[in-house]
Amino acid sequence: MKHKLLLMPLLLGGLALAASQRPPAEKGLKDYYKAYFPVGVAVSPQGLKGAEGELIKQQFNSITPENAMKMGPIHPEENRYNWKDADEIVQFAQDNHLRVRGHNLLWHEQTPKWLFKNADGSTVSKQVLLQRLHDHIETVVKRYKGKIYAWDVVNEAISDNPKEFLRDSEWYKICGEDFIAKAFEYAHAADPKAVLFYNDYNTERPEKRDRIIKLLKKLKDAKVPIDAVGLQGHWSLQEPTEPELRAALDQYKALGLKIQITELDVSIYPWEKERRARRPDESDAYTPELEQKQAAQYKMFFKVFRDYKNVLTGVTFWNISDKYTWLDTYPVAGRKNYPLLFDQNQKPKKAFYEVVKF
Repeated sequence: MKHKLLLMPLLLGGLALAASQRPPAEKGLKDYYKAYFPVGVAVSPQGLKGAEGELIKQQFNSITPENAMKMGPIHPEENRYNWKDADEIVQFAQDNHLRVRGHNLLWHEQTPKWLFKNADGSTVSKQVLLQRLHDHIETVVKRYKGKIYAWDVVNEAISDNPKEFLRDSEWYKICGEDFIAKAFEYAHAADPKAVLFYNDYNTERPEKRDRIIKLLKKLKDAKVPIDAVGLQGHWSLQEPTEPELRAALDQYKALGLKIQITELDVSIYPWEKERRARRPDESDAYTPELEQKQAAQYKMFFKVFRDYKNVLTGVTFWNISDKYTWLDTYPVAGRKNYPLLFDQNQKPKKAFYEVVKF
């Protein structure tokens, strides 16, 4: 018994020494970019748990609800709000000292049909629709006032058709252009301190970039309370090129608006918008060559981001890891994609190390 007692201090001392020699916890993206901008990620309530939840806390200092605050999920019926998922995300952020970007207040997709219809099924008037928009924005924004620092107020209002200016959505058909300015006015009234964004994709393609800038200039000239522009960053191995990205950032910077990359991922496939079936000969293998090209693209993007740190106020990834990404089924059904910095086991990829090596 004496021998066992004598051994105990030695064993405990050995354990203490081993603990002291362990390497510190791995730095996260938020730590590497502390002097540059916050680094965020889009989340669902399910992604806040387990290994992914731990990865969020380790790597990021900002989160965006992927779907929970969109109009359809949060306000499915006129007199019913579904707060559960959004509340859970905001509470996770508060518990872990994370910033929250609200996404989004007005979009042509995931919008409940009741907004546009009278009780008899006829289309509502502009006055009725704007009142419903006001009530929705006021209710949602005031609920999270002081907890959400920024909102994507209007999402993707510019048409994909180069011959059109605004998208021919129900909002536009009923209200004309006015719904955009009104959404910003309602959001600002509900929370004067929130940073208000216009958010869109293909923002660096010259013809769409020019139409987005036209819209932003019109809003600014009309003294609409818009603070910032969100460049979604749903990019690929092919685009944008470095000159295209820099040219876009220069033009948005010239407007005097803050800029964020709001929905970043780098698809291993060329850009497609229209949904289609997967072709029989279409591989979704993540080859070493694709991994290397993706790493190089991410390296270039973040080099540019660092160069624009004076106007770039945040970068947010759209999903946490390759385990789940919205691009797995979009736009090609059943096709796996690998667009993020962490693999399906939440481990850093080559792209991660290129992003933090500077």
